[in-house]
Amino acid sequence: MTLPPIRETIRQHGLSASKALGQNFLLDEQLLDRIAAIPGDLKRQDVLEIGPGPGGLTRALLRAGANVTAIEMDPRCLPALAEVANAFPGQLKVIEGDATGIDPATLFDGPYAIVANLPYNVGTALFTGWMGGQAWPPQWSSLTLMFQQEVAQRIVSERDTSAYGRLAVLAQWRSRARIAMKVHRSAFTPPPKVMSAIVHVTPVPAPPGVSSHVLESLTEAAFGQRRKMLRQSVKRIPGALDALARLGIEETRRAETLSVDEFTRIAGELSAR
Repeated sequence: MTLPPIRETIRQHGLSASKALGQNFLLDEQLLDRIAAIPGDLKRQDVLEIGPGPGGLTRALLRAGANVTAIEMDPRCLPALAEVANAFPGQLKVIEGDATGIDPATLFDGPYAIVANLPYNVGTALFTGWMGGQAWPPQWSSLTLMFQQEVAQRIVSERDTSAYGRLAVLAQWRSRARIAMKVHRSAFTPPPKVMSAIVHVTPVPAPPGVSSHVLESLTEAAFGQRRKMLRQSVKRIPGALDALARLGIEETRRAETLSVDEFTRIAGELSAR
């Protein structure tokens, strides 16, 4: 089965991007192939895609040889995705549902990559969920995710910058994150109001003795009141001020001045209690 261009598929099925679902469709097949190439060789590899919509990125992943499991909550898109599945026999499984309520670990027996043009309204929540948990390394081998450029910059930012915050620490303490590609708003239908960027994340060994739950609580407190000194922002966490003293970290500093390593060391001290 030969598929029509994605623009024609959208027209045939009367699809329009839903603002409520955070949808923006990518139609440029060359661009989509470039995105599908970011994780590396996907031949016979399992890939999870969130929010495939009419299936533009899905096609690119399938052309790259991946076995794709796609989660789509918009029933309007299912007939278009069924056509894609017919064109690539045995390579595509479509699950109708809300990705925020589905544990990817239940979908795969082994490692898998996540590649997605994430819906803007749930992208950050999905990302922090995948980065969390004590079990590490994770079952996913890499994340290749489209975000609003502002969110992408927050993920890869360094300390003492305006973008640096909780998202950077949670993304970088046990993984490597980089912006792999910037995507102009004009590439989407309809064009969003903001620019986009693709973040590629790969896990690295986690520092020993650090509880991810403790680190999450610490960064939530520290950056929840980022204009306040640490002695005010983290004082509600038992043992936090004592940990700062033991590590020689001045409690008059503010959260954005601490490196990812310093946050990890504080969390390690608290985890040992």
